[in-house]
Amino acid sequence: MSAAAPRTALIAVDVQGDFLPGGSLAVLDGLAVVESLLRAAAGVDMVVATRDWHPPDHVSFAARGGPWPVHCVAGTAGAALHPEIDRVAGVVVSKGSNPDVEAYSGFDGAPLAALLRGAGVQRLLVGGLATDYCVRATVLHALSERFAVTVLCDAVRAVDVRSGDGDRALQQMREAGALLTGT
Repeated sequence: MSAAAPRTALIAVDVQGDFLPGGSLAVLDGLAVVESLLRAAAGVDMVVATRDWHPPDHVSFAARGGPWPVHCVAGTAGAALHPEIDRVAGVVVSKGSNPDVEAYSGFDGAPLAALLRGAGVQRLLVGGLATDYCVRATVLHALSERFAVTVLCDAVRAVDVRSGDGDRALQQMREAGALLTGT
């Protein structure tokens, strides 16, 4: 690789039908992340969208003892990316397709780190749904892979199963080395 400037990628985490209004696991004000992510996408070298892509009997579902309702079943409308995020994403990474393995991070079971490094990416901007689960896991995993990570606070929303979970997740990401800012 030449001495070109390090590249920056946006990771749009799980902006999918089931996490948006009307979805089976809708995140409060989840649709608000789309505009911020589109703004960020305009200033990066690469856009990656992650998505839950579950089989109908996934371990995270309540029927199998997991904490969540059925959501983001592969091939359904609930698993579809928001159309504007799908339009700007150059790469889509699926996770959670093994029925017996939970996968919150966009790096779980996917060659995302290698893909980013192969494209010369060293810096990541991260936003999406939900702050306290998949965004948090993706950011912490990215940091462990030694990427410089910025969380776009206006481009994330939390599930907040317990009040304040989103704020605690942001604090944990900051303490682990992520920069927190707006778009």
